[in-house]
Amino acid sequence: MNTTVIHNALSQYGVKEHFDAQNPEILKYFYSIGKTWITNDETAWCSAFANWVAKTSNKSYSGALIARSWLDVGIPTHEPTIGDVVIFWRESKKSWKGHVGFFMGYSEDRKYIYCLGGNQNNQVNIKPYPTFRLLGFRTLQDLCE
Repeated sequence: MNTTVIHNALSQYGVKEHFDAQNPEILKYFYSIGKTWITNDETAWCSAFANWVAKTSNKSYSGALIARSWLDVGIPTHEPTIGDVVIFWRESKKSWKGHVGFFMGYSEDRKYIYCLGGNQNNQVNIKPYPTFRLLGFRTLQDLCE
C-alpha cells in the first residue's frame, strides 16, 4: 500500500465543484502541473487531481490532463495494491477519453473496482467503476531528487 499517496488523496476527500464559482482547491490541482490557463472547475479534472496527489507524494506523474496519459506512468501491474493508479475507458475502449484515480479495492464479486479520485460526480470521493472498463493499473515510482 502506498500510504503517502492515499494520505494525500484522502486529505482532499469531499472537495467539490462550486456552482457558478471556481473552487480554488480544484484550481490548485491544475496549477501544480503548470496548467495556469485553467480558470474554472468545470474543466475535466480527474487527471489534474491524480497529478497533484502524485506530485505532492513525490511520485512519478503524467503532467497531462488526459486520463489515458497515466498508461505511460510508473510500472504496469496486474496485482494492484491500495494507492496504485487505475485507468478506465470512457464512451468506448477506442476513444481518447478516460478516467483516472487510485485503487482502493475490488467489490466482493470483483465486478467493480473502488477508485479514490477527483471529478467523480464533481467531487473527490471513492466510487465503484465496472471492472470491464479497466484499461490498466500502474504502480507509481519515487521521483529522484
